[in-house]
Amino acid sequence: MPHEHDHSHDPCHHDHSHDHIHTHSVPNTKDKFLDRLKEQGFKLTGKRRSIVEILLEEDRYISAKDLLERLKAQFPRLSFDTVYRNLHLLKEERLIEESVFGDGGSKFRIACDTNHHHHHFICTVCGKTQLVAGCPMDALQLEAPTGFHIETHRFEIFGHCANCCQSASAR
Repeated sequence: MPHEHDHSHDPCHHDHSHDHIHTHSVPNTKDKFLDRLKEQGFKLTGKRRSIVEILLEEDRYISAKDLLERLKAQFPRLSFDTVYRNLHLLKEERLIEESVFGDGGSKFRIACDTNHHHHHFICTVCGKTQLVAGCPMDALQLEAPTGFHIETHRFEIFGHCANCCQSASAR
């Protein structure tokens, strides 16, 4: 009798269709993004420019520590605090997004260049994102407590993308 594989602990196995996933990449070009910064009156120092260039190049969530490692060759005296301060300044200007991963660490990516309300699937291995079609909030049919006004919400669904699952199963 053939042995059936127990997928209950396999994070990459699923039995449902993912027709609702749309590949998502940041459609910003470097020049377009830098022009947007200038239009907003944002002072673009060499360090900030390099941070933005790395985030655009990576097109995924990346930690401040990983950014610092990439920047050290160009700016040997650069501190973690300076990187973090610049990331938070870019975040305040809504130019980048921050997400807190399961390990409690923050990671950053260029903000989506879309004008519509949306949510993400986020790969915890590589940091890539994919759009969620529709809004899960609609299906919840939540009733806010009396007197509570919902201003905004954010759904982030963490897991492993197809590429990372394929890489893991190839090992």
